[in-house]
Amino acid sequence: MLVALGLGAACSGAAPPAAATAPPRQGEEAPATPAPAEAAPPQAAPPGPAEAEAFVAAVDRELRRLRIQSARASWVNQTYLTDDTDALAASAEEASMEYLSRTMKAAARFDGLALPADVARQLSLLKISTSLPAPSDPAERAELAALSVEMTSLYGKGKHCPKARPGRAATAGLGAARAARAGAGAEPKCLALDELSSLLKTSRDWDELLDAWAGWHAIAPPLRPKFERYVALGNKGAAELGLPDVGALWRAGYDMSPDAFEAETERLWGKVKPLYDELHCYVRARLRAIHGKDRIGEKAPIPAHLLGNMWAQEWSNVYGLMEPYKGQPSLDVTRKIKAKKLDEKQMVSLGERFFTSLGFDPLPATFWERSLLKKPADREVVCHANAWDVGDRGDLRLKMCVEPSEEDLITIHHELGHVYYFHQYYKLPILFQSGANEGFHEGIGDTLALSVTPRYLRSLGLLDRVSEDEKGVINFLFKKALDKIAFLPFGKLIDQWRWDVFSGRTKPADYNAAWWALRLKYQGVAPPVQRSEADFDPGAKYHVAAGVPYMRYFLAHIYQFQFHRALCKTAGHTGPLHACSIHGSAAAGEKLRAMLSLGASRPWQEAMRAVTGETAADPGAMLEYFEPLRRWLKEQNKGEVCGW
Repeated sequence: MLVALGLGAACSGAAPPAAATAPPRQGEEAPATPAPAEAAPPQAAPPGPAEAEAFVAAVDRELRRLRIQSARASWVNQTYLTDDTDALAASAEEASMEYLSRTMKAAARFDGLALPADVARQLSLLKISTSLPAPSDPAERAELAALSVEMTSLYGKGKHCPKARPGRAATAGLGAARAARAGAGAEPKCLALDELSSLLKTSRDWDELLDAWAGWHAIAPPLRPKFERYVALGNKGAAELGLPDVGALWRAGYDMSPDAFEAETERLWGKVKPLYDELHCYVRARLRAIHGKDRIGEKAPIPAHLLGNMWAQEWSNVYGLMEPYKGQPSLDVTRKIKAKKLDEKQMVSLGERFFTSLGFDPLPATFWERSLLKKPADREVVCHANAWDVGDRGDLRLKMCVEPSEEDLITIHHELGHVYYFHQYYKLPILFQSGANEGFHEGIGDTLALSVTPRYLRSLGLLDRVSEDEKGVINFLFKKALDKIAFLPFGKLIDQWRWDVFSGRTKPADYNAAWWALRLKYQGVAPPVQRSEADFDPGAKYHVAAGVPYMRYFLAHIYQFQFHRALCKTAGHTGPLHACSIHGSAAAGEKLRAMLSLGASRPWQEAMRAVTGETAADPGAMLEYFEPLRRWLKEQNKGEVCGW
């Protein structure tokens, strides 16, 4: 393949020039005239722009073929988990790894050439086109491909089988009502992540929450040796590309140096941390009032199992425990979704309607035919929600075990943001078929979800009444902050942990201790039971098991408010930012489509300017959105000892 692309190695071992000879003396025979030396083969000419263009075109063709092959194998694997589909997915992954490893190295031949801008950008993106660089050794590459699939598969198959506690049914973990129906002598039921997550959302029993939290985290220790080997092999692949480690490769995808990017994430976190600290202080005080000072001290971190989410990354499920103003119109969208008996397709259709109101195309018929929207009863699947573009033909899909809840309705908008981003750029060269950066791709659907305001929800019949007085606004903003603001430190620390692991700053013997040190530092959250290095709590999070970089979500939470502010202005909104909905605005939709259609063909700063007129990430839009809540929290926290 290298030779076919004009990248064969230059020949070596050319004959040296003939030695010079003195003229013959008188009476001596002239020495025989030596045969002419074989001419040295010409050195390979340095590559030119035409060769670079041909190289990029060849890469585009082969990557399209490999992408379809890999995406199909991965889709079948994640929607039908078996040893056979694991093997098929690993084989396809290995083929992609081998090709990318080879071509990423080959692209260096064109360094320093003056090239057309689109060719130069494709070559630049090719060099960072994988999040898991493989070693050139075939056995190690195959091992790495298998590890990446095995970890995802183990995560998808994870279950917790609760044991009966004295005086309680063996169905502990099902919830009191279900346990009572099952009967005290019932056999234990093993619970998957969605069932355990449902329990964390609804139970208020300390021990039941603890059992669910500890039970899910117990699925992760088998991943630990696999993860350690994955790190070693990935770092070996990165070294072959001339990079310090995998983390440096991940940080290189933001049109700035890896060090500059790390500093940028710290800058952004520093701007929003004061608001997070106020929210943490208020939530902790309310939880302390429920569970007591003996379990949550004055300046203690919050136990991780009390926040309504398996990873304490979003806290909106505990809103009912600490609603600021009782008696206001209900914000319980889940209750309405269940009352209307909306099924999976109807919920996804609600998300589609928002996009089409902005002028986007309806989803193709194949989307509805090929997507997985409901958890199958007859097989294991990876239920973690993903949007898919299987190949380069607009084969758009959604994989999600949809539940009738507000949380899933918002997730649907998020995932459809990916789907419509795919649809806007799928005709570009394949190396441009991505977001302007990873945070852009994650932020688009969430931008539209910010327009799913109480007034909009009322128009859908998902809220009865809307209060727009100060108390109603505080309730709305507080519930929104439990998602958006509470997430920020978690969004940052996952990759902070992995960067330290990849760089060697965190050794394998300290994986779990380092994880909880960062959870404490950034989130003010602590494990509810003693942890040790026999545990592997990072592996209980999908993105760690699946090797998906996570800083994109932190950035998306910043970007989405910046996009929202700009699109609201385009839509002609006047008034508070939190009250804006761009639903139905053709002008906002046109501006958004123009940015999405760029894909990764321009630096993200230019894509940002296309929507916002700005070229830097600005947390100011998020702070503006939540300013009424910030003032209210500061007042409520008077007399509290904040911090941890």
